[in-house]
Amino acid sequence: MRDGRTRRVQSDDSSQEFLEHNRASLTLLTGNAAGSEFSLASARYRVGRAEGSDIRLDDPSVSAEHASVELGPDGFGIRDLASTNGVHVNGAAVEACALKHGDRIAIGTCELQYVVEPREGGGGRRWQLDVS
Repeated sequence: MRDGRTRRVQSDDSSQEFLEHNRASLTLLTGNAAGSEFSLASARYRVGRAEGSDIRLDDPSVSAEHASVELGPDGFGIRDLASTNGVHVNGAAVEACALKHGDRIAIGTCELQYVVEPREGGGGRRWQLDVS
């Protein structure tokens, strides 16, 4: 989108450090696909109704390019991309804000919850298998 308000986000080492120590996701709380979980493991996600969206919400209240979820040094934040129905975090309209564990995000009439879980040992998931 070239509206003069949108910028490309470059992740830096401090941003990647957040992902090394934490697992982040968005869980859809409402709608036909309620319960769907979107893992956040990259620097930027486009949220919208358009087919090419990274997080696609097939709902008429969601703009084609509604919002952007962006990684920063302390975790993810959300930015409204001049959508028709706006973005609300915990009931308050926002243009851009940092997200905290448990925040509820309304994109149109779709509600999502931001979840952050610490990674044990600072790395990826690990399983111990009994090979006997």
